[in-house]
Amino acid sequence: MSERDEVALETANKLGLILIVDDDEDIARFVGISLKLHGFDVMHACDGQEALELIERARPDLCVVDLMMPRIDGVELTRRLRADPMTAALPIIMLTAKGLTVDKVFGLTAGADDYMVKPFDTSELVARVESTLRRNREYREVSPLTGLPGNTRIGREITDRVRSGADYAVAYIDIDRFKSVNDVYGFGRGDEFIGALARSLHRAVIAAGLPPAFLGHIGGDDFVIVCAPSQVRPLSEQAVLDFEKTTDGLYDERDGARGYVEVRDRRNNTQRAALVTLSIGVALSSGDRRFTDPREIIALANEMKTVAKSQPGSYVAVDRRLAPG
Repeated sequence: MSERDEVALETANKLGLILIVDDDEDIARFVGISLKLHGFDVMHACDGQEALELIERARPDLCVVDLMMPRIDGVELTRRLRADPMTAALPIIMLTAKGLTVDKVFGLTAGADDYMVKPFDTSELVARVESTLRRNREYREVSPLTGLPGNTRIGREITDRVRSGADYAVAYIDIDRFKSVNDVYGFGRGDEFIGALARSLHRAVIAAGLPPAFLGHIGGDDFVIVCAPSQVRPLSEQAVLDFEKTTDGLYDERDGARGYVEVRDRRNNTQRAALVTLSIGVALSSGDRRFTDPREIIALANEMKTVAKSQPGSYVAVDRRLAPG
């Protein structure tokens, strides 16, 4: 690693650190200057072998990789990166002097995210780097099970609500006795219940109309809705009715008919677990009680969810405490 690359690594900015892998020094310099002018930090490797060594130490945000190189070429480098769990999601844009369709397919099949043919316009390259990074970051913020936004996006949504100055509510939702489903039917069936809840909540959010409510998936059977205070009741009522109706069909026929599942405890005793319901905890940011930290209002909504769980059946618990003083 050169001294210049060391500096780039130490000062990597929010736009991202880009690794250029090309044995042509002139092209690498040309690409590097264009990316730096647009605010990216840049490193350079002369071939795939050097790239693997740099990636191990530097963890770049994206690689621009030439197809034809000595030792390890671009296709083999891409395959090795995709085969390693630590780099499998690393975005890769492949560069080549070949413009045949078969060559493009070859590079994309190896795992490249995008493909550009030399000579290329630098503004297009920068645009492709930016769009590839954006897609990758959005993908990392999405739950792979439900396709809904995850924790980072949830926090950003609440921050946006704070900045807008409008009143808002945060509802924290999870499935009561979800563990019994996993214990009796396995995790595969459990995922079906989570998917059913995601769809029920999504339908409720759409039906709520304007202003648009936000739906996020924290993980497991935990979900968050950010909405206007007036939307909490209709959203909750529709979600509960929709979910309970949907999950009736996810149980084995015998369990659904009798209204419970039989679960073995740690002492191998048989216990009856009622069918799943929903607990929803709601925190309000309005009037004199305002929250500026997403973590605080989510924590309070989670606290209210615990209150809801102490009640029978599906239940919505809303925090109505006033601000201190």
